Amino acid sequence: MDTLAELINLLDNNDKILFRQFLSRKNKRLDVKNLQLLDLIGTDDITILNKLYNSKKNRDAYHALRKRLQDNLLLFLSQKTFESNHSETYEALRLLVVGRFLLENEVVKIAFNCLDRAERLAEQSEQFNLLNELLQLKIQYAHLKGAETLETLTARFLQNQSQMQRDARLHMAYAYLRQELQEVHLNGKIVNLTALMIATIRKYKISEQDLMTYKSIYQILFIANEYAAIQQNYGLIERYIRRTDQFMQGQPHQNQTYLFYHISILYFLANFHLRRKSFEASSTYLKQMMDLMVTDSHYGALFYLRYQLLASLNLFFTGFTGDAITLLQKSLADTKHRSKPEDTEDLRICLTMFLALCDDRGSLKQLSLLTQSDAWYEKRMGMLWTIRKSLMEILVHAQFANIELAMSRISSFRRRYKKYLLKTSEERVLSFLKLVEKYLLNPRVAVEPAYRKSVLNLTDLAENDDIFTLSFIAWLIARWEKKTAHQVVLTLLQNPHYTL
Repeated sequence: MDTLAELINLLDNNDKILFRQFLSRKNKRLDVKNLQLLDLIGTDDITILNKLYNSKKNRDAYHALRKRLQDNLLLFLSQKTFESNHSETYEALRLLVVGRFLLENEVVKIAFNCLDRAERLAEQSEQFNLLNELLQLKIQYAHLKGAETLETLTARFLQNQSQMQRDARLHMAYAYLRQELQEVHLNGKIVNLTALMIATIRKYKISEQDLMTYKSIYQILFIANEYAAIQQNYGLIERYIRRTDQFMQGQPHQNQTYLFYHISILYFLANFHLRRKSFEASSTYLKQMMDLMVTDSHYGALFYLRYQLLASLNLFFTGFTGDAITLLQKSLADTKHRSKPEDTEDLRICLTMFLALCDDRGSLKQLSLLTQSDAWYEKRMGMLWTIRKSLMEILVHAQFANIELAMSRISSFRRRYKKYLLKTSEERVLSFLKLVEKYLLNPRVAVEPAYRKSVLNLTDLAENDDIFTLSFIAWLIARWEKKTAHQVVLTLLQNPHYTL
């Protein structure tokens, strides 16, 4: 998809009407073709150039038209974002713009009132760069009657400079950790999270006090959550969860200023307890998360699909199978075109898993809707997610007698991921795949005690004590138990040491 089409896809139907009106007001000539181009882009017509211009000589004119349309669309989006966003940051920015205009036109008293309000809002939301600009403007006009003294302003300006530098160090540390995490995701780099965190904090000279804010707690939990997901061991980040709990207990129950970070932290806590099989605790954090989401429609929409995903997983792994499946189906049906593809794909693969574990052939249809390439999934969803998706594809085809296709997928899987799995010491995935292959080549192997023992030995490994990993193992056990894999996994959750 080209950049212009991507921008247009950000508009809902009402936005498109408003954008057409915006273009019409700007058009000074009757022969401007931007409205025609807008309509044609929506049709995916490959002959757009010929419909707009008669001669190939006008190819340059066509590209100039596209450029102008894109510039107008960016201008429209910037105005729309500025007008519709009511966060404290945007309100402070609006007041700064008005304050500067009033000072330039010598309406001094109201100008300083605007700037004072803007400064309070910027301080509350810790927008140190915005504060820097505000204070510079105040210093520039400190000679006017009604202004604060230059000494007072200078002291605040220097203090804010110090805070800006602290914030910059935190940003650099977070960016460095994200970069290291990407190396783990895509290239199988081996890292120790605690050692990496300590080394990063020392490298960027970050104090313990710097880490005790909503923003820094969110950033630490983001990194820790991703690391635990890669390692499939959420016990590794328990110390960060305990520290987060201590921090949250000392904060107001509901904090509108840091709403994004507050909701995100609750999401990470809910996910942690889900993966540790503490479903009641996970549900408690989800309720707190929803209580915050309903206070702001923007964040409610942003976190909606992620909330639905965790809610459905809690239902599914506590035995409320039908409710979990219905919740995911409804969430996918309500998905808007502006939803993040990553969130939609998460829901889709989760629904595929639920249906497959319940021996429902609908899993085949859901699997067919996961249409992106492996390379796309690896980049956007991560290697672990893509490996799980590929394994699930093998199991679903095998489950519904597509044996040749399943065997073909096993060969493709080994070609693509064997080297990566060996590099990351994940031989257990290859061992699991070998057991699947044995069963596909000879289903009667499932009655042999040695085969069953090999499968059950997987449940004794500490690194396999994860709800998703147990779900894969449950699929193998279900081959001889004559139960659904969902029934088996519920038993495994209650008693991990499954016996023959």
